[in-house]
Amino acid sequence: MGQLECHVARNNPVWQRLQDGARVLAVFQEPDAYISPSWYKTKAETGRVVPTWNYLAVHAEGRARVIEDPNWLKHHLHRLTDQHESDMDAPWSVDDAPKEFIERLAQAIVGVEINIENLTGKLKASQNQPEKNRTGVKAGLEAEDGPHNRAMATLIS
Repeated sequence: MGQLECHVARNNPVWQRLQDGARVLAVFQEPDAYISPSWYKTKAETGRVVPTWNYLAVHAEGRARVIEDPNWLKHHLHRLTDQHESDMDAPWSVDDAPKEFIERLAQAIVGVEINIENLTGKLKASQNQPEKNRTGVKAGLEAEDGPHNRAMATLIS
């Protein structure tokens, strides 16, 4: 199904609990937003509304493998950095830093690879509401500040 790769600080004890193929759950969530009952058109009609929360979340379950191999860690750091720097005007590379500096920092982390066995996704985007309420929620979120509100508004149909 795929793999997740990450790293944690060596002084973070979480990696020690991942030995011997421990089962793990990685949770990814965003966007999320508070939904005001005042955005529901049915509020004026029935008054039978309450606040709620809309969200998008994905759970990845699998077995973890702890990796302390310096070559794996260096390759991991290169791929991670290259991915996040790819849209920059002047992308930074791990190779831009002194080699001994990077080697010292790499010794301070531990790699974790999770073999994904199960993925579960959940989207709550007012789909349980009538269209007139979804329209009000979408407008309410679009009028609010913050990227989470606007991102959640795009998920409401």
